[in-house]
Amino acid sequence: MNPDLVLVLDAAAFAADKHRRQRRKDAEATPYINHPLTLATILAREGSVADAEVIAAALLHDTVEDTETTLAELEARFGRGVAGMVAEVTDDKSLPKAERKRLQVARAAHKSPGAKLVKLADKIANLRDIAGSPPADWDQARKAAYVRWASEVVAGLRGTNAALEAAFDAAAAAII
Repeated sequence: MNPDLVLVLDAAAFAADKHRRQRRKDAEATPYINHPLTLATILAREGSVADAEVIAAALLHDTVEDTETTLAELEARFGRGVAGMVAEVTDDKSLPKAERKRLQVARAAHKSPGAKLVKLADKIANLRDIAGSPPADWDQARKAAYVRWASEVVAGLRGTNAALEAAFDAAAAAII
């Protein structure tokens, strides 16, 4: 048995179950699980990330924020390292959206290396989704505003993974 493979597969199955009724906001209303799977793929293929805990955290990154999952549940099932990275990338939904966005910028540089990788992959995936299949009500100005804000977040993540940073830059350039 390969414990790293088991961790990643358990995280994928857990995320799929937790997000099973959720859809993305794109025109096709794609299943939400596609998003965390995309993050894991970006990390492994484009960022050459082989750390199973980072990949598991990417798969689980939205479970606390968008489902009834708790950090304690993640820690019990996936360990302190995975739960800690998820905690670092989870927004506090009790705060207004503008404050959540401000905090993402302010806290980016202070994240652990693993959480920085997850956040980078998340921003890359989001930019690619916006370019390829944006929410139906997003005009070019809203897309450009997202790119500017995401670029501010990523400024604090730079120095983490050159390949992922280049992928982010390419994704941003495709929108503006």
